[in-house]
Amino acid sequence: MDRVLIEALAVETVIGVYDWERTIRQRLVIDLEMATDIRAAAAGDDLAHTLDYAAISARIQAYADESRFELVETFAERLAALLRTEFSIPWLRMTLRKPGAVPEAAAVGVRIERGTLAPAMGQLA
Repeated sequence: MDRVLIEALAVETVIGVYDWERTIRQRLVIDLEMATDIRAAAAGDDLAHTLDYAAISARIQAYADESRFELVETFAERLAALLRTEFSIPWLRMTLRKPGAVPEAAAVGVRIERGTLAPAMGQLA
């Protein structure tokens, strides 16, 4: 499987366990790696045959705008499920960082993988 990447996508959302965090929007930074087969898109130079990273990025922004979670784990898990469903993504790896959450660290966060990768055996181009 090939991979489509979105790196360091910054979004703002309401996230956090403390009362003061529930009254502000905070920045999250998302790295996303999504499995797909790009050969048909490349052969025809056709966006319809690949993952549209602009559309996916816009959907992530909209999701962040409407979300209100305490944990980055919840945000990541639900976003992964949404993306896999809406964009028919068989496998993804997401790293979600919350900069400034711990003063001594550049960021804290989670990395998750969801779905399965199709076996590469027998898929010679």
